[in-house]
Amino acid sequence: MIKIGKHTFKTKVFQSPMADCTDIAFRLIARELGLAFAFTEMISAEALVRWNKGTLPLLRKVPKDKPLGAQLVGHSPVSMGKAAAMIEALGFEVLDLNCGCPVRKVTGPGAGSALLQNPELAQEIFRNVMAHIKKIPVTVKMRAGFTDPSGKEALHLARIAEKEGLSAVTVHGRTRAQGYTGKADWKVIRLVKKALKIPVFGNGDIFTPEDAQRMLETTGCDGVAIGRGALGNPWIYAGIEALLSGHSPKIPSFEEKKRVALEHLRLEVKYAGEKMGALHSRRIAAWYFKGCPNVAQFREKINRASTFKEMTVLMEDFNAGETGQTK
Repeated sequence: MIKIGKHTFKTKVFQSPMADCTDIAFRLIARELGLAFAFTEMISAEALVRWNKGTLPLLRKVPKDKPLGAQLVGHSPVSMGKAAAMIEALGFEVLDLNCGCPVRKVTGPGAGSALLQNPELAQEIFRNVMAHIKKIPVTVKMRAGFTDPSGKEALHLARIAEKEGLSAVTVHGRTRAQGYTGKADWKVIRLVKKALKIPVFGNGDIFTPEDAQRMLETTGCDGVAIGRGALGNPWIYAGIEALLSGHSPKIPSFEEKKRVALEHLRLEVKYAGEKMGALHSRRIAAWYFKGCPNVAQFREKINRASTFKEMTVLMEDFNAGETGQTK
């Protein structure tokens, strides 16, 4: 069990926030297949305090999508504090602060992983957020460093976070300079875990239950935050839980993959509307059927489809080859 603020979780497996990925449809599918705790997509604090209409869909939740955390990104302590209070008022169970996003439009103004190079500003943000939050725990997700792979920047920022009263830290074992390339350095996660008393979650290169087990064993971290390894693979959560309990993870059949992909499409259309839902589902379908025989031809067809009906027919008719199984 892991205690984060007032919350006690019986799982060591969380879903990490991912922009353009962990929307409500993604989360509902994940929960159906074993995920216990999830986060929204990354939310801009500046956009939230202005009630930007494009931000509101990111805050959508339903009763069965609980417990649910929200993640804020920003570089202004004032805006981050105001947005934090809004997140708490909206009923989210946990607030996460983004110090890890590597994309230029986020780091350019000084937010995301750029805060690793500006720990004084990060501390001011932490302090202002904590002054606005009354009940829910606040956590932070960070990278190993901006360009320095040693983990010194992450360690320094993590210690500041603990000092300012944050309840947990997640460390992605890549630098901002790496983006999503190369390998995650799990030694940095171990370095931070040894230095802190609050829970530390490991993130980066967890694509199988065995990866998660190895991360827990080699770093000593309290739990794992699943990122890209869950895209098209919502069975990973139950698989990790099974392996950690001494059981063999179940491998989904091709027909099960198809069933879940179709349900994911239906939920995307339900919550995003047919136009955007169908557009999102092009890449979602590619996630689920990655590695299947005949997937290149299927992907070419699905990328030309523009309606729920067209996509449904293509998915239902897709045949992965004579075996009917993924590779």
